[in-house]
Amino acid sequence: MGEQRHGDPGTPGTVERAGDDSGKFAIENPGLPPHRPRTTDEDPRAAKRAERQVSFLFILSIIGTLLFFVGYFGVGQLPLDETNMDLIRVQNTLLGLGTAFAMLGIGIGIVQWSRALMPDHEWVEERESVANEEDRSDAVSIVNDVIDESQIKRRPLLRNTLIGALAIAPLPAIAIFRDLDNSGNQSDDPAQNFGPERLRHTMWDTGTRLVRDVTGTPIRASDVTIGSAIHVVPDGLLDMHDDMLNQKAKAVVLLMRMNPEDMNISPEREDWHVDGIVAYSKICTHVGCPIALYEQHTHHLLCPCHQSTYDLTQEMKVVFGPASHPLPQLPITVDNEGFLVAQSDFLEPVGPAYWERDPRPAEEREA
Repeated sequence: MGEQRHGDPGTPGTVERAGDDSGKFAIENPGLPPHRPRTTDEDPRAAKRAERQVSFLFILSIIGTLLFFVGYFGVGQLPLDETNMDLIRVQNTLLGLGTAFAMLGIGIGIVQWSRALMPDHEWVEERESVANEEDRSDAVSIVNDVIDESQIKRRPLLRNTLIGALAIAPLPAIAIFRDLDNSGNQSDDPAQNFGPERLRHTMWDTGTRLVRDVTGTPIRASDVTIGSAIHVVPDGLLDMHDDMLNQKAKAVVLLMRMNPEDMNISPEREDWHVDGIVAYSKICTHVGCPIALYEQHTHHLLCPCHQSTYDLTQEMKVVFGPASHPLPQLPITVDNEGFLVAQSDFLEPVGPAYWERDPRPAEEREA
């Protein structure tokens, strides 16, 4: 055999091989770097100063939450005739600064706590499976060690300010979500001001005329042709000011007409239409997007947000997409002048599903 050249993989010692018992490594383990004490590790005054800094950041978070409440419940609840652009700017400033201080105070405070006060020693610990009671006790001991190293027991100022900041930080979000459906029309019953009962009732009532959205023109049954789709709202909605958008979001309807012979009508809904003219909520039952895409050829109604598809011939049954239940139908009839009117409100809640939602009619729920 010829002479092996320098660098040939077959040359002994050129590369390390798996299973080599020589005890050599291609790169020696350098070990952990030496620990460098921080100022707070050696100087108690520096540690105390860092503790006060972290506590100040937690207190700043509490102040930020309070600023949010001042803007939201104080400035934001002034009568409309006293509201001007200056007050709106003040409110937006309080809401923005309050949210920023509330979140950043906690975040930066925890970072500073871990950087300056928590132990920063590095160590290597082999991973072991927790298989018996002794190992479980060791795991509990490790958790206790972590608590001790965080110094949360030794530094009550940090602990108390952190608990206070974390306790009230979620309150602004809770207030906003609880107030999403809170309109100017207040009731003595809290369930009517908040919660799912607000979604059960709309402006539709017995004898309420169906009028065209935007124009407010009443609709005669003879004006609706087969294949048409008309955006409809209850009569009187467009004259409202303070609560129009809130009510429209629940009561808006799509009016369509098809050949009655193509409709599969449930026995209890035989009188809910007028010669093939039907009215359905246009609020998608998935996440509440407005539906307006009607295919006359297939009789399908399509939601543009997530492509939920409803079949008009099957009382708006979901035939495709993530929607969980059909669109609620508004019972309609005609009055003495030939105008389309509602027979009642929707008999089930409109919009997306939620955990308190009960699709049964009111008489069945009360039975």
